[in-house]
Amino acid sequence: MAIYLDKNSKIIVQGMTGAEGMKHTTRMLAGGSNIVGGVNPRKAGESVDISGKSLPVFGTVKEAMAATGANVSVIFVPPAFAKAAIIEAIDAEIALAVAITEGIPVHDSAEAWAYNVEKGKKTRLIGPNCPGIISPEQSNAGITPSNIAGKGPIGLVSKSGTLTYQMMFELRDIGFSTAIGIGGDPVIGTTHIDALEAFQNDPETKAIVLIGEIGGDSEEKAADYISKHVTKPVVAYVAGFTAPEGKTMGHAGAIVSGSAGTAQAKKEAFEAVGVKVGKTPSETAALMREIIAKL
Repeated sequence: MAIYLDKNSKIIVQGMTGAEGMKHTTRMLAGGSNIVGGVNPRKAGESVDISGKSLPVFGTVKEAMAATGANVSVIFVPPAFAKAAIIEAIDAEIALAVAITEGIPVHDSAEAWAYNVEKGKKTRLIGPNCPGIISPEQSNAGITPSNIAGKGPIGLVSKSGTLTYQMMFELRDIGFSTAIGIGGDPVIGTTHIDALEAFQNDPETKAIVLIGEIGGDSEEKAADYISKHVTKPVVAYVAGFTAPEGKTMGHAGAIVSGSAGTAQAKKEAFEAVGVKVGKTPSETAALMREIIAKL
């Protein structure tokens, strides 16, 4: 079992013919993902040979879905065109759209998400500015290294791409059902709470690691959700304890204003509901090892 993405997922890549799209399509294929085509209106009707596989290029997401049965799109489109690409995926009602692109203007992300809500949220959006989602040994939609960890009982949801990779590497001998990088922008599609709900409902996921960071109140909301709805053990890590007030750190959403959004406030919110918080990623991994050993 996995959440949102599994071995039956059929993936198309919006922007497959660009440098980043081509590079990561190659990596996803090497990791066993079932890539069935790409989308580029200027190259519709052509095909691209990647790793010995001939992949058709379609003019629109809707055409790609009709021809291939695709139910996942990974979006590698430059920031200026990303909103249009996300909206196109929403209009096609593809089940899952994973927006990898970094640097999308916040108002564009907000408009795209509002459009998805208006359309009934038929498309699950992950990102933008994220590494995507991987269900090890099943499928990978994004830029997470496929060989970093195998399949196992841990669910991982993280705001940070690099911390996603580190946590997967730290716990590689135990393995993961699914790891999701939700992105650290102020406006994102899938949230910590969405992933927690899905992991809670997945019978193969036995424990959950949540990685947050300074800025916003996603972690505080997640803590409240855990206290009411999550019965599986959860451990957390919050990045940004040394961040100075008023300075954006790394992600566009990672900014502290007064006491709101601080790492300490988030840590206290988790601990108040019984979630242990590691001081470092390695300590967080050790906390998860203790939990797995008792299951």
